[in-house]
Amino acid sequence: QVQVAESGGGLVQPGGSLRLSCAASGSIFSIYVTGWYRQAPGKQRELVANIFSNGITNYADSVKGRFTISRNNAGNTVYLQMNSLRPEDTAVYYCNIMQPDAKEYWGQGTQVTVSS
Repeated sequence: QVQVAESGGGLVQPGGSLRLSCAASGSIFSIYVTGWYRQAPGKQRELVANIFSNGITNYADSVKGRFTISRNNAGNTVYLQMNSLRPEDTAVYYCNIMQPDAKEYWGQGTQVTVSS
């Protein structure tokens, strides 16, 4: 059983910052890629950023230059540093972990609200 837990969401004013954390635990073999996704009301879930086991990262165009994805040395916690937040960044943010055998696991999500 694998557990994925997100934390760090909250309410922030436009221009502010938040750091999200994604912690994996349980019987996880290894991690191929960890991704942060978000879903705003009435919209489809979209990829925000991901980081592969080899360190390669990808970002959605809408967050490039503002968000940074990173991980701890053990590789079981991934962070999403979000700066210069905008109201359109408001969404539930989900962490997804994919193993090399393509099994994937989702967290429950953490709400990020950007509002004055």
